[in-house]
Amino acid sequence: MTDIAVLDTPRLRLRPMVAGDAGFLLGLLNEAEFLRQIGDRGVRSHADAERYIANGPVASYQRHGFGLLLVERKCDGAALGIAGLLKREHLDDVDMGYALTASACGQGYAGEAARALLEHAHTVLGFVRLIAIVMPHNLPSLQLLQRLGFTFERTLPAEAGQHELHRYGIALPA
Repeated sequence: MTDIAVLDTPRLRLRPMVAGDAGFLLGLLNEAEFLRQIGDRGVRSHADAERYIANGPVASYQRHGFGLLLVERKCDGAALGIAGLLKREHLDDVDMGYALTASACGQGYAGEAARALLEHAHTVLGFVRLIAIVMPHNLPSLQLLQRLGFTFERTLPAEAGQHELHRYGIALPA
């Protein structure tokens, strides 16, 4: 596997996902808020979660040198969610995404993780621009993106079986 940076913040560690994270991921991807705000990833078993990690984050690490990372609380090592940079084939720009467990929401962890990702994208990966896609009803995420400096660009039309999404962008410092 390509060496993927571990990002440290005052309270968090963002690290590459491994097969051993499948149990946590299975729970996160099936939480009611994840399903409502992000969507169903079809992960229903431990084996599905292992495949998701191998075919998603790990494949992205190998292909692009970045991907979704596991977000852990430093003080106790508790897994809180996922956050990272994604290169989706249907989008021209790299997309920043994040999702926390319901119990971790509202404590500033998403903002802390997102700021670390923005810094890493700019200073290490050399990106000059990122986007974020979000469901229009996901107010906490919309507010966070705006606090981070993202601005609304356009509405992405709903595809078959999908929801309409809003696309936000940010230019990173030169």
